[in-house]
Amino acid sequence: SREAIDLPVSLLVLHYQILSMDSFHSVLIDESMQILEPQDMILAILRCHPLIQVDVHCQLGPVVMCKTAAWEESFQSLFERLLLLGNRPIRLQVQFDRLPTVYTFCNVLYEGSLQYGVTELQCMIHVILGCHQVNDPEQPVQNAEDLSIDSITQDDLPEYACAYCGIHDPACVVFCNTSKKWFCNGRGITKGSHIISHLVRAKANEVTLHKDGPLGETVLECYNCGCRNVFLLGFIPAKPDSIVLLCRQPCVTRSDLKDASWDPSEWQPLIQDRQFLSWLVNVPTDQDQMRSHKITAQQINQLEELWKEYGPDPTPEDLEESDIDEEPEQVLLRYDDAHQYQNIFGPLVKLEADCDKEETVDNVVVRWDVGRNKKRIAYFRLPQAYNNMKLMRGIEVRIRYVGDEHEPWSGDGHVIKIPDNFSQEVAIELYSTAGRSAKCDCTHSFVVDFVLKSPSFDRMQAALKTFAGDEMPVSGYIYHKLLGHDVEDVELKCTLPERFSVRGLPELNHSQVNAVKTVLQRPLSLIQGPPGTGKTVTSASIVYHLVKQNNGPVLVCAPSNIGVDHLTEKIHKTGLKVVRLCAKSRETIDSPVSFLALHNQIRSMDDAPELSKLEKRQDETGKLSFKDEKRYRALKMRCEKELLQDADVICCTCAGAGDPRLARMQFHSVLIDESAQATEPECMIPVVLGCRHLILVGDHCQLGPVVVCKQAARAGLSQSLFERLLLLGIRPIRLQVQFRMHPALAAFSSNVFYEGSLQNGVTAAQRQRKNFDFPWPQPDKPMFFYSTNGQEEIASSGTSYLNRQEAANAEKLVTRLLRAGIKPEQIGIITPYEGQRAYQVQYMQHSGSLNKKLYQEIEVASVDAFQGREKDFIILSCVRSSQHQGIGFLNDPRRLNVALTRARYGMIIVGNPKVLSKDPLWNHLLTYYKEQKCLVEGPLTKLKQSRIQLSQPRKLVNSTNPGGPFMSNTMFDAPELLVPGSVYDKEGHATHAHQRLERWTASETGPQQQTLAEPAVPSTANPKVKPAWQPLPWKPGPAWPVRTYPQSDDTPNPWWEQRRCIGIRTTAAKLEQESETPGCERYKWRWRS
Repeated sequence: SREAIDLPVSLLVLHYQILSMDSFHSVLIDESMQILEPQDMILAILRCHPLIQVDVHCQLGPVVMCKTAAWEESFQSLFERLLLLGNRPIRLQVQFDRLPTVYTFCNVLYEGSLQYGVTELQCMIHVILGCHQVNDPEQPVQNAEDLSIDSITQDDLPEYACAYCGIHDPACVVFCNTSKKWFCNGRGITKGSHIISHLVRAKANEVTLHKDGPLGETVLECYNCGCRNVFLLGFIPAKPDSIVLLCRQPCVTRSDLKDASWDPSEWQPLIQDRQFLSWLVNVPTDQDQMRSHKITAQQINQLEELWKEYGPDPTPEDLEESDIDEEPEQVLLRYDDAHQYQNIFGPLVKLEADCDKEETVDNVVVRWDVGRNKKRIAYFRLPQAYNNMKLMRGIEVRIRYVGDEHEPWSGDGHVIKIPDNFSQEVAIELYSTAGRSAKCDCTHSFVVDFVLKSPSFDRMQAALKTFAGDEMPVSGYIYHKLLGHDVEDVELKCTLPERFSVRGLPELNHSQVNAVKTVLQRPLSLIQGPPGTGKTVTSASIVYHLVKQNNGPVLVCAPSNIGVDHLTEKIHKTGLKVVRLCAKSRETIDSPVSFLALHNQIRSMDDAPELSKLEKRQDETGKLSFKDEKRYRALKMRCEKELLQDADVICCTCAGAGDPRLARMQFHSVLIDESAQATEPECMIPVVLGCRHLILVGDHCQLGPVVVCKQAARAGLSQSLFERLLLLGIRPIRLQVQFRMHPALAAFSSNVFYEGSLQNGVTAAQRQRKNFDFPWPQPDKPMFFYSTNGQEEIASSGTSYLNRQEAANAEKLVTRLLRAGIKPEQIGIITPYEGQRAYQVQYMQHSGSLNKKLYQEIEVASVDAFQGREKDFIILSCVRSSQHQGIGFLNDPRRLNVALTRARYGMIIVGNPKVLSKDPLWNHLLTYYKEQKCLVEGPLTKLKQSRIQLSQPRKLVNSTNPGGPFMSNTMFDAPELLVPGSVYDKEGHATHAHQRLERWTASETGPQQQTLAEPAVPSTANPKVKPAWQPLPWKPGPAWPVRTYPQSDDTPNPWWEQRRCIGIRTTAAKLEQESETPGCERYKWRWRS
């Protein structure tokens, strides 16, 4: 009857037939997820034992036609609710119906627990034979060797077979000159072809075609200069029936190309869409790719790691025996004790340290020079394969001579210059002893070892060990709060100052005063500082009042040296005694606060003459006698100790807080700026120095910590302590008045990332330049999106991208700004890719119509480099323009938020709106620009509104935290987090940031209403006095109902300790995430379009 009539009727018919029976021994209900709970109850009342329900909650649920009933969630099935109550389902784990590679993604919804009962060979044979069930034993197996090569061993394949998949068509394979292996030009089940995937991972760029291929045995190289980097090579039609290979830089841009009748505008790269052009290397046929061995991107990474560790012998068959894919334990939201905390974070720190290891560059050509301090400096250029290396000033370097002309030599030093607009050279300053013996008459045959593994990882491990030690290094309240334990909030006894603003600093606004006042009374505080809201001034004011109230010194930290320098400068203006503690490798690097550095303040002390005398002797002779060395160390240690103990404030990086010079000091008050950019173990270094009062300042809606190791990042190391405390329900104090941007530039970020709560401390007139001739589409809105359809290309390193058309348009915009009277230092170009940064700099130098020196002074940098900084005018080059490769990490909303909030007077975005609009957040941004009539195309002298048709923006969920659904997946499932401005009332209207906020919760006693305190607003008692800030236009978003369920008493495990959700169930109206753990404290139901 279930096949003849619909399900509800069949259940009713069944009910009438069995109503007279007392009970059933057992009842089984199939497809129970598609049955409404009231219909399920028809069978439940029969007192059956057992009741068996069969279905999967990750597939479609009941269909409800009535929208009112659907909104009230009456469509929930009994199967689903029993899961929420903690009943663990028995999962069937072996599937027989689908090709394993087809089912790979679906397995993600089941935590990767599904196993495959059939092989790819069986699937393909039975599909060809027309068999529906691939596990049918009655079907014969015929010509298996023609359908798959899985049964063929590696030894049976020819030498030129693809090392990934086994394809061995000579026209489809390419030889890597570096690894001496063959790879095909097919994608398989990955985004890029196998040869490109290998070249990128192996940092190789030279290839040779097969001798039996269409072009014969050919080494691909530039016709003009002989460059063999395939990521730089392209072609230009030379004659109707021939082409010429030329490299992108510098040959295509040479002026003598016109004399050869070659048109540079027709140059196209050999690699497009991460695949060699098909006329150069054939793409394997679909039949060949179906027969080949299927290998995923993750397996490719594992195989490349095996080759690095064990040589060229491992094959894809060895992946099953390797243990590379073992995942570390996930970080938790709450921890039982500090030992569990250390046991989870310790291995993650080790993974990151092992990944961030020493990097060696061979065949380096060195140019020698002598600096002002008479120390030797070695200049050299990094090879193109290392263009993406993360270099910073101050890192340790060892340079070695390995040639035959002289004896082997090595010397240590540190980086003092990295590639910039003026030069692509790296500069190393050698230490005194190494500089005297340097082989300055040699320029070739050098090797440079970058010792990227800094002592910061050892200090993180030491901090974790201290935190888990027998003696509690922090107060009891901080200890339990950091572990996520439920403890009663306490209030510090302190005398609040009559005036919170500090002499020497700007006057504080209402939100800053509220932040200072609140922090002084709480032992643990979070301050969220959106862009341009003056968090540095607020932090300096807090430090000043802490010093005036406490006896001990205050420790001020940040993860970056630039952040520490900015804060040190502000605190110094308050009149406090400040000491800037630097790493010894940075003592020779100039900064705005060098005069406050510990090593420089020593020179003004009484023992300074004797110290200077000993230092001079050491520089002259290379070393001191044993007696003088002992005297020198004693004098220096005594001076450093005296300065540190007399200081009111000590400023250093988070890693610098583990310096041995601070080991015996206790800091009861610790302030960590930019804390959302630091990993949690990094924040623990200053915390374990006796913290009793902890202030974390940051913004989780901007860029987070940089974690190199992907395994550690997946396990949660990329989540900051600021974010985790936010998830635990500690409400941040948000600074709400921004003084940086033109109000029109601030509107989108405020509404999307901060619930429209940002107010403007500057007016449009204050951010509008007079007598400024620039073609803004809307004169009152200094912004526009410049539609560009340029082609994205792989950069010379193979790991980055560039877009030549966008670079050309950015140069035109820069030139127009310069002609309008804007100074070069007022302009910044932001691009997320290093390849585009390098190309943009070179393009402006070569093709710019103005003086080259003007273009040299324009800063071109990544989003990360611009965080915390500002320019009057910002040009954002998006680069990505492929219909198949996606938009990469442009989809990171935090990166977008930072890029949009760097400009003060004007913002221009250059990109491909058709590609970018596929991302929901970018679609919102493009729709916003189009509504403001700022989405334009055409030449700058004649801009017109773009005719592109954008899809209707999907509703963005924002029910947990500012920008929560964009920032981190873990933010989605935080039931305890409630931030003012992000909660919607039951009627479906969003509450304003200055209105009462209501939260509906479901408990045993029914719905209850909780009211949060209103944020402080400036007094308007005097109507003649107008506030300096102006509220931004704010649009209410959609209402998302939130339902919560109480925790059951019989299951002690909290739901947040689970590593992943057990699945995602999709219907036409709802996408919900739910946890398998029994006894969940509460569950949120979210509605999306």
